Amino acid sequence: MILIEWLQFILGVSFLLAGLGVFTVQVFGVFKFDYVLNRMHAAAMGDTLGIGISLVGLIILSGWNFASLKMALIIVFLWNASPVSSHLIARLEATTNPHLERCCEMEEGITEHLWDEDQREIIYADRDKADRNKTDRDKADRAQIDRSKTDRDKADQAQTDRGKTDQHKADPVKSNRNKAREEA
Repeated sequence: MILIEWLQFILGVSFLLAGLGVFTVQVFGVFKFDYVLNRMHAAAMGDTLGIGISLVGLIILSGWNFASLKMALIIVFLWNASPVSSHLIARLEATTNPHLERCCEMEEGITEHLWDEDQREIIYADRDKADRNKTDRDKADRAQIDRSKTDRDKADQAQTDRGKTDQHKADPVKSNRNKAREEA
C-alpha cells in the first residue's frame, strides 16, 4: 500500500514538474518572439499543454474522487476552448493586418485571399489621412503654446512697467535720484 502511495506521489509530482517546464517554455516563447502570431502560438500551446499536464498530475495526486472528475472536466473544456479562441484571434490578426507577408512566411495566394488591392489602398489612404490630421493637430498645439507664451511675456512686461510707474508715484524724490543716476 505504501509503495502505491509513493508511486502515485512520484508520478503526480513528475506530471506537475513537466507542466511547470511547459509553462517555463511558454513564458520564454512569449517574450522571445517578436510577432504577435508567434507569441500567441507559444502562449496557446503552453496554455493547453501545460495546464493539461499539471491537472493530470493533480488528478493523480488527489486520487479518484469528485475533485478529480472536476479537474478532468476542466481539462476537456480547456482543450476545446483554448485552440478555438487562439484560432479566432489569429484569424482576426491575419484579416486585419495588411502587412502580414512582412512578418511571417505565407503560402502563395493567401494574401490575395485575405486582402485585395482596393482594401489595401483604403487602409493606406486612411492611415495617411490620420497621419496628416495628427501633424495638423501638433502644429495647432505648438502655435497655441507659442501664443500663450507671447501673451504671458506681454503680461509680465506690462506688470513690470506698471511696477516702475507705481514706484515713481510712490516716492518722487527717489525716482528723481534714479533718473539723475541713469543720466550720469
